[in-house]
Amino acid sequence: MGAQWKAKGKELAANAKGRLFGRLSKDIMIAARSGADPASNARLRLLVEQARKVSMPKDTLDRAIKKGAGLTGEAVNFEHVVYEGFAPHRVPVMVECLTDNVNRTAPEMRVLFRKGQLGTSGSVAWDFDYVGMIEAEADTAGADPELAAIEAGAQDLEAGDEEGVTLFLTDPTDLDLVSRALPAQGFSVLSAKLGYRPKNPVSATSLRAEQLEEVEAFLAAIDTNDDVQNVFAGLAD
Repeated sequence: MGAQWKAKGKELAANAKGRLFGRLSKDIMIAARSGADPASNARLRLLVEQARKVSMPKDTLDRAIKKGAGLTGEAVNFEHVVYEGFAPHRVPVMVECLTDNVNRTAPEMRVLFRKGQLGTSGSVAWDFDYVGMIEAEADTAGADPELAAIEAGAQDLEAGDEEGVTLFLTDPTDLDLVSRALPAQGFSVLSAKLGYRPKNPVSATSLRAEQLEEVEAFLAAIDTNDDVQNVFAGLAD
């Protein structure tokens, strides 16, 4: 959970598919501003591959690309905003938003952080590294994640949340390069994004069960906000 917090449980996952498509569409629209052709737009190419892997409908994907590239005549005015602070029990949190109305998002974040503590810019970011995060799974049983990381140029790796999935960590500028190199090392890329990795995560085992539930409930509430793209929590399993 140190790399990126993810919702758990049937209730939290009920609308996960719709939220995933919505968030991917936003990312795709932003990336498509630099060009609608994935072949010449590395960021868009990675997102298109991710969209296909999660079975995003082709019409939804094409519409997001065209809208972002300005081919539909519709304006795309999303602003990238990062909120930082603490969940209950001093668990550091970075929240990435894409919003078309900061005047709506800011007060909503203040309300959501009432059970924690909303910080000022830089108050928590210093305790995170901004890195490339690539989730990939081995295509063959003999694929070696450590060797693959070295050969592909990743800086580090850790076991992912799902069995058989490895999280490869890169310098932000190497995200596309490593993503392209991993398939040759026997790994299929599931997702690739830039994000925040905690330097000193709070151990989940140091919290009582009810305290951990409070943290999870706090993170879940933030994750359901329509403007939130990613939630990164300094909490280690």
